Amino acid sequence: MEVKITIPFNKPYLTGKETHYIYQAVQSGKISGDGMFTKKCHTYFEQTFGFKKCLLTTSCTDALEMAAILLEIKEGDEVILPSYTFVSTANAFVLRGAKLVFADSYSYNPNMDASLLEALITPKTKAIVPVHYAGIACDMDTIMDVAAKHNLFVVEDAAQAIDSYYTGRDGVRRPLGSIGHLAAFSFHETKNIMSGEGGMLVINDERFVHRAEIIREKGTNRSAFFRGEIDKYGWVDMGSSFLPSDILAAFLFAQLESLPQIQAKRKEIWETYHNAFEKLETVGKIKRPMLPDFASNNAHMYYIICESLEERSALIDALKSKGVLSVFHYLSLHKSPFYENKHDGRALPYTDFYSDSLLRLPMYYELSEEEQGLVCQTILSFYNA
Repeated sequence: MEVKITIPFNKPYLTGKETHYIYQAVQSGKISGDGMFTKKCHTYFEQTFGFKKCLLTTSCTDALEMAAILLEIKEGDEVILPSYTFVSTANAFVLRGAKLVFADSYSYNPNMDASLLEALITPKTKAIVPVHYAGIACDMDTIMDVAAKHNLFVVEDAAQAIDSYYTGRDGVRRPLGSIGHLAAFSFHETKNIMSGEGGMLVINDERFVHRAEIIREKGTNRSAFFRGEIDKYGWVDMGSSFLPSDILAAFLFAQLESLPQIQAKRKEIWETYHNAFEKLETVGKIKRPMLPDFASNNAHMYYIICESLEERSALIDALKSKGVLSVFHYLSLHKSPFYENKHDGRALPYTDFYSDSLLRLPMYYELSEEEQGLVCQTILSFYNA
């Protein structure tokens, strides 16, 4: 008999203001893009995190595709990115004709190993795309130094990294998404704050601000027209319909107002997991998330590293038998059916290791102490058996 899942992997949290703000958006008479709640969200992000320019999009995928257009990625260009990431990171550049050059992960965490970048750069390299896995910062000083040396662009894939920070060699603490030339965030329902589907492009380089608005508005200068800067608008560039309805922005703004409360609870859950599994790591049964000294923790997810694919599969089954849903994450992109024959053949052992061994545990605002206790006890019992 199949056991019913009573503790899901994720459960979207509602603050209680979402439907109220959606009602306000509808009553305003403007529910298409760039309404009053979109502007409120832009202002919040720019003032709270110091981003130069923010543009809400329908997804993080769209934000990454906008970044690829802004950088004028074309056939023959090379883009360096991790193989351990979601396919959207790669697709955005493949759609423009780029060749993907995959970097391996660190031995101690799934982020791109920045020490490998120099060896991957060729005269065709155009951009580096670090992915802040689990909201934990990549080594941005090294990445930005390499980019500056070779005149490359950096696009931060900060899909999981809202309210997470990087402390540089200069001692300055910077929000993730504020360091690269461009950055992309996700507000999918699995993220810390969400709108069901949704994303945001952050533009930190002044050169791209004007054109980003145009690309987002189907290649027109419509935004400037609505601000009264021009007397008519037309088609002036390539683009697409990347802006979301103000209804989604209304939902998102309710989440933003509760960001401190949401983050505090998620960090409490994260710490409970981390403390519960300390002894398992000490005796060499598992590995827990490792945060470099320069990275903060935004409690986007909690994962453990098992010894092997077989062990992870057995643990997933043990948790499922107790009604707990745990899930693995990415399959190596360099071994995907679509890209395997285009990869340059280099082995990426740590990427493959995380694909086989990383297990994500339930993490959501309303996860109770009792439910989390069941998750922890099931894992402890599995390894102590």
